[in-house]
Amino acid sequence: MAGDLPNGAFQALEARIKELVADKPALATRQSSGEALETVFNAIPEMVGGSADLTGSNNTFVKNTQILDAPDYSGRYVNWGIREHGMASAMNGMALHGGVIPYAGTFMVFSDYSRPAIRLAALMGIRVVHVLTHDSIGLGEDGPTHQPVEHLAALRAIPNLMVFRPADTVEALECWQLALQHKTTPSAMALSRQKTPAVRTTDAGENLSRKGAYELKAASGPARVTLFGTGTEVALALKAAETLEAQGVPTRVVSVPCFELFEQQPKAYQDAVIGRGTVRIAVEAAIKQGWEGFIGEDGGFVGMTGFGASAPAEVLYKEFGITADAVVEQAKARL
Repeated sequence: MAGDLPNGAFQALEARIKELVADKPALATRQSSGEALETVFNAIPEMVGGSADLTGSNNTFVKNTQILDAPDYSGRYVNWGIREHGMASAMNGMALHGGVIPYAGTFMVFSDYSRPAIRLAALMGIRVVHVLTHDSIGLGEDGPTHQPVEHLAALRAIPNLMVFRPADTVEALECWQLALQHKTTPSAMALSRQKTPAVRTTDAGENLSRKGAYELKAASGPARVTLFGTGTEVALALKAAETLEAQGVPTRVVSVPCFELFEQQPKAYQDAVIGRGTVRIAVEAAIKQGWEGFIGEDGGFVGMTGFGASAPAEVLYKEFGITADAVVEQAKARL
């Protein structure tokens, strides 16, 4: 009831991270989130999951979990149905009662329906976790009605809400650990439909996501360019950095899984990560709003300026210019 986590709550998760660093799986981050839940759900019996009629898409169900339903209410998974606001509001009530850590999923674009309850969770300072999958135009054929472009910025605008957008499975596990550790802060997990390659391929020995942003790849010499990315676009930033390095431009890459945690870091750390004095470019399959603190007024941004379209993810990214080549072009134009 005090909200303290059991001893050893993250033992399996930390062991799994070491395996993932070695295995380097290419997964959709919604699958990565499912991996995280598999490692912590049984270790933290307070967790109660669910989904707004999207269990198969959200990857929120842990196998062999009993469903909470009449006449037996001892289950730990709720089939909420298509009622995102009701689900988010009920999660708030569960968290306020105590003894329960609720999490539940829907498509990220439907966070619009949950928003009043998410805002109240942030205002009240309670631990609930919103699993928001299909986080960009990369969801593809469902089209622009289902493709979030402004939602990351809208969620990041809510005070005391941690918005996580992990780049691969290692970051997804780290972000889940952070969400569960913070007693007085709700979290939103922005997770992809499409697969993305592993980017964390060495064992850091610590949770690098806890600082919100960190240098993922150092430049080959004194850096001239700094590339920022989140989620599936971190892989694009790494590819762009490889091209720039091959052209003799020392380039570093920074992964930014959580703006809010980065803003809590000391200014000296922020300055070191941001790389002031370098050409700065951010890439995210969403609108630019919120990135100004990283790239400054002269920095570049590769992302969305309008709504998406209906097509496979790889076609859409090329059509809307969210590519490694576009990142390279923006960087070279500013050198």
